[in-house]
Amino acid sequence: MPFVHPAAMSPEELLRECDVQRTRRSGPGGQHRNKVESAVVLTHRPSGAHAEASERRSQAENLAVALFRMRMQLALDVRSQLTEADLVDEAGRSELWKSRCVNHRIHINSEHTDFPTLLAEALDVLHAMEMDLGLAAEKLNCTTSQLIKFFQQDPRALASINQDRLQRGLHKLK
Repeated sequence: MPFVHPAAMSPEELLRECDVQRTRRSGPGGQHRNKVESAVVLTHRPSGAHAEASERRSQAENLAVALFRMRMQLALDVRSQLTEADLVDEAGRSELWKSRCVNHRIHINSEHTDFPTLLAEALDVLHAMEMDLGLAAEKLNCTTSQLIKFFQQDPRALASINQDRLQRGLHKLK
């Protein structure tokens, strides 16, 4: 069975791999804030990643926000072991990536539910290409500037990429 990145899992699949804790949180929110356990804390058992949400009064809304944050954290933390051989042709890219990267331009907002999956795929390819943005962009069928703009949508992703690039003696991205 091929590797499915945890950031690409459905919410139901991801929840099966997570411990869910419901709790109360302090802070602003009015008289109903501490009457119910509306905060949600998720721990992904295989990776140990954590995500939480408590800003909404609804437990269901907080669960949805925590799941999105968990997918983002997994996209940043978990790398598949792609090699350049895995990326020889178009078959190396997901259907989701192909649908979002049209005419060498990446069309996605960082708040869209597909963003963590696309971020994980782009980071996997970048790591397989040893942090060479030109090669990664070529493999992802987009321009280098589009790939940089894509990564700039999430400051944590950009910081992680810059840290890896500096360790390899490459210049930082802005």
